[in-house]
Amino acid sequence: MQTLSDLYTVPQENLDLCETIGQIARDKIAPRSAQIDEEAEYPWDIRRLLGEQDILGLPFPSEYGGTGTGTLMLNMAIEEIAKVDAACALILMVQDLGTLPIRLFGSEELKERFLPRCATGEWSPAFALSEPEAGSDPAGMKTTAVKDGEEWVINGTKNWISNLGVADFYICFAVTDREAQRVTAFVVEADRPGFSVGKLEHKLGIRASPTGQPIFDEVRVPQENVIGEVGRGLSVALGTLERTRLGAAAQATGIAQGATDYAVAYSRERRQFGKAINEFQAIQFKLADMETRTTAGRELLYKACAMADQGHPLRGKYSSMAKVFCSDTAMAVTVEAVQVLGGYGYVKEYPVERMMRDAKITQIYEGTNEIQRLVIARTLR
Repeated sequence: MQTLSDLYTVPQENLDLCETIGQIARDKIAPRSAQIDEEAEYPWDIRRLLGEQDILGLPFPSEYGGTGTGTLMLNMAIEEIAKVDAACALILMVQDLGTLPIRLFGSEELKERFLPRCATGEWSPAFALSEPEAGSDPAGMKTTAVKDGEEWVINGTKNWISNLGVADFYICFAVTDREAQRVTAFVVEADRPGFSVGKLEHKLGIRASPTGQPIFDEVRVPQENVIGEVGRGLSVALGTLERTRLGAAAQATGIAQGATDYAVAYSRERRQFGKAINEFQAIQFKLADMETRTTAGRELLYKACAMADQGHPLRGKYSSMAKVFCSDTAMAVTVEAVQVLGGYGYVKEYPVERMMRDAKITQIYEGTNEIQRLVIARTLR
């Protein structure tokens, strides 16, 4: 049974800030979206814009230079940006993902050293967990860290890492006790000797965000760069992903709403058989289902965000449900948007084919939807 503590409201200040962010996205990002996707280059100008507008400060507490506005506001902002450009929304998502381990588990020294410069947008992080042979199974990682005096020596290769070559530091997870299967989380600055940028992937979607293999070859970091306790790195990773998968859900919701809005506007103008195609029931029903699914996903997402802000004991279950539902919705809705536009939906002159390509990754990263269903199922035993 639902209790009053399970309910949430969206504060008016969130709605006002959301409208401002949406206007920035429509005016400054949307005109660049097609070019950003086509060139597949990191949009440094958009990152500067997000920093100048304090949008990159949304993940951070006020004491470290952030807005202190919480998880719900952060994900409302991600949704607004993703309505026009999912790759640009990922800039904000990674700003959260790559710093949350420090915010949740890091020492005060680490927080003071890294968070203020991320809150301004001066620095950008990366989260390096997955490996070529360890994606959904992080316990199978091969990257190692060995203690040498007051330093740790890290060796290994990660894979599928967003912000590769852009990040100023990487949250790197490495095995520190193979026999006991213990993993530790480290902050590794990009300018440390032995760190290099490996292969970059050529992707179906989110093309403007560089993804690939960071390589750690005898990289030395001091003891103070350990996040949390030695040997408790998987707890750091899982505690982080429990919150940041909400970003993937928000991105997916934004993609779905952007595709729906575009299909609705197009159907008003496109004429066949002497009338606008939105007068045909076949199109009306598609649009109705697209809007219904997207709205339902948003409600689940916002509730999950509110539960994360409240520290609700079921926040992990709800974040997984939001991630599954919203990403599956984004994929289904964008496929239908392409269908509404017909042949025009299939060409790059119109944005819905890009939205469809971008939507697919939301079912895969931040924990595949298959893994999320396992997480949800375990709560039902």
